[in-house]
Amino acid sequence: MCGIVGYTGKQEAAPIILDSLSKLEYRGYDSAGLAVRNGTELAEVVKATGKLRNLAEKTDNGRSVPGDCGIGHTRWATHGEPNQTNAHPHVSGNAKGSASGPVESDVVGVHNGIIENYEELKQKLVNHGYEFYSGTDTEVVIKLVDYYYKKYKIGPVDAVNRMMVRVRGSYALALMFKDYPGEIYAARKDSPMIIGVSDGESFLASDAPAILKYTRTVYYIGNMECARIIPGEVTFYDLNGDEISLETTQITWDAEAAEKGGFEHFMIKEIHEQPKAVRDTLASLIGEGGIDLGSAGLTADFLDSLSSIQIVACGSAWHVGMEAQYVIEDLAQVPVRVELASEFRYRKLLLTKDTLVIVISQSGETADSLAALRIAKELGIPTLAVVNVVGSTIAREADHVLYTLAGPEIAVATTKAYSAQLAAMFCFAVQLAQVKGKISREEGQAMARELLQLPDKMERTLEDKGRIQWFAAKYANARDMFFIGRGVDYAVSLEGSLKMKEISYIHSEAYAAGELKHGTISLVEDKTLVIGLLTQTQLMEKTISNMTECRARGAYLCGITSYGNYSVEDAADFTIYVPKTDSHFVGSLAVIPLQLLAYYTSVARGLDVDKPRNLAKSVTVE
Repeated sequence: MCGIVGYTGKQEAAPIILDSLSKLEYRGYDSAGLAVRNGTELAEVVKATGKLRNLAEKTDNGRSVPGDCGIGHTRWATHGEPNQTNAHPHVSGNAKGSASGPVESDVVGVHNGIIENYEELKQKLVNHGYEFYSGTDTEVVIKLVDYYYKKYKIGPVDAVNRMMVRVRGSYALALMFKDYPGEIYAARKDSPMIIGVSDGESFLASDAPAILKYTRTVYYIGNMECARIIPGEVTFYDLNGDEISLETTQITWDAEAAEKGGFEHFMIKEIHEQPKAVRDTLASLIGEGGIDLGSAGLTADFLDSLSSIQIVACGSAWHVGMEAQYVIEDLAQVPVRVELASEFRYRKLLLTKDTLVIVISQSGETADSLAALRIAKELGIPTLAVVNVVGSTIAREADHVLYTLAGPEIAVATTKAYSAQLAAMFCFAVQLAQVKGKISREEGQAMARELLQLPDKMERTLEDKGRIQWFAAKYANARDMFFIGRGVDYAVSLEGSLKMKEISYIHSEAYAAGELKHGTISLVEDKTLVIGLLTQTQLMEKTISNMTECRARGAYLCGITSYGNYSVEDAADFTIYVPKTDSHFVGSLAVIPLQLLAYYTSVARGLDVDKPRNLAKSVTVE
């Protein structure tokens, strides 16, 4: 959701803050602001609604706001409408929050997250003489820190710790105190935050792309921890105010990986990066002897002890889980249940100690998925995380971790992270099946070899993008689309429909093909586009029959199938082929035409592909 950045060092802070915020635009926002301190002078606060370029113009690209210590923010409105008054940074004083310029205030701060008990805290502060200018929960937190700072005459760390004990909710918080020039204080609970250091400079951000240009040496601050950030140095504290030691992590991917690299949009770049993402992920899990999950602690004895699996995820990661369910149950014959994380955390859970809870998340910070992980751990259930971000909260807290090596994914609509997650889950399924004795060692090795061929076949699939672009332009003005399939094809259709609706704003739905006659077919009318997934040979005839029923009601049919299934051309008006592979893994190929179709449809409609309306890359609040 919101993005936060901070800098203290030997350069002018405002240009760095603006540049760092530009790398977080993919997170979604409706306003932006910054606060900069120039030595002992008052903090200068500047805010703007709309795009980040409005803030850049207002500050002459940062040149009109001098100072070497500052914080910045891109806001996604939760409490309070999206306007300049509610934009961050917020201040502890009673000055007009919409005003720009020097602010007479002891504490200035920015915040990502949601404070659940802010109304209760706000009333407490009103009773102690505080006035409020905004409708945000963030202003309440800033003034609560100010209240403890002044009442107990304590330092920033102790004031922040008292706030953390009192507040309920999630936050990544960056603060500047008038009495401590050149310093930034940070605190975190459940919202992402990293702190980077280099020679005489320190950086703070919600996500790595914001600071990769400046440093690759970062700290991942833990839950309920506080940090004092000075140029080139960071000190961490626990809730008791005692110093704690954290290890640095080196980010291995280049800053260029978070740039467009000549592509028009991040999404099409990331679609083309899928073969590499899958190749790298598979290379980390498959050795000369076949699949090896030992680095994640998934030993043969542990896997053999499992009687069931519970997959928990949100959005596209949930679709990965749906596809993995079919593959795991067919190969390993172990029962699998796939649950939306937002539902899992509120259900009465019937889990046993020999159940494995698998949490899938690109960012490793997804709020509902993190909550589900913690519930499983409280119950003593073993957990496995499939995540893309090393050092993320879910990765740190899970018992076992399978890392996807997709690199930074900037477009809101996931593509390469989704494919890398599928690859990791395919490896898990094959290894589990082999340990359970449902496939032989030789069969497992053959499947591993087939998996290693997927990246090359993905590259061949991408070669058909010209035809798909033509088809997308032809149907860019469609009002409704339906995606149908059976088995694995149904799981792939879920992802195809989501991609279409989230970036083209066309109403689309995905259905198990056999469910069409149970009500949905009443929505099919003349020129409705129906896209059938037809990669499962044993189910293809039945799905074609369902598509034919739609054609009888005026629908235009598109079929996606593997080479060799040429009978599909007799049933569909437009056919897209993908290379042949094992039927368990073909979803990795079939999803690519759907991604391209959604992308080119959005482009044809003139929409913002990378930053679709009302959506954010990482959902870090409930």
